[in-house]
Amino acid sequence: MSVAAAAAVHALVERRETLATAESLTGGLVAATIVEIAGVSSVYRGGMVVYATELKALLAGVPEDLLEERGPVDGDVAAALASGARERCAADWGLATTGVAGPEPQDGKPVGLVYVAVAGPAGVEVRELHLSGNRTDVRTESVTAVLQLLTDSLRSTSASV
Repeated sequence: MSVAAAAAVHALVERRETLATAESLTGGLVAATIVEIAGVSSVYRGGMVVYATELKALLAGVPEDLLEERGPVDGDVAAALASGARERCAADWGLATTGVAGPEPQDGKPVGLVYVAVAGPAGVEVRELHLSGNRTDVRTESVTAVLQLLTDSLRSTSASV
C-alpha cells in the first residue's frame, strides 16, 4: 500500500495538484495510508468516511435515488463518491471505495465485490474488483487498487497548467 501511496503522492506534488477521499468499506484506511507519506500536506485536502448509506448522500452528494435503486455497492455509486470528494473538498482529484469486505454478503452482493473510483479533471474512472481473502485482505487490496488507479490516471493525463 505504501509504495502505491508514495507513487501517487509524489506525482501529485510534482504536478501541484490536490487530492480528497470518500471511503466506505476502507473506513479511512486510504486516508491513513496517504498521510503516511512525507510531503503529503501540500496535496491532500481531506476526506470523509461515509460508512452509513445515508451519509453517502448527505456528506458526499451521492444521489439518493441511485442509492435506493442500486444500493451502496455499485460502480455508479463509487463514481459519485469520487466526484463528491473532489467537489466538496475542492480538490483536483477524488478517490472513492465502496464494497463488501465481509465476513458476510451485503444486500445480495458477495464478499470481495469492490468498486474503486477516481474523479479528475478529465472525468471519472471506475474499476470493479473481485477480491478474495479475509476482511483485512479485502480492505488492504482495495486501498492498493484505488491508489494504483489514481497513479494510472495521473500518468494518462497531462499536468495542469
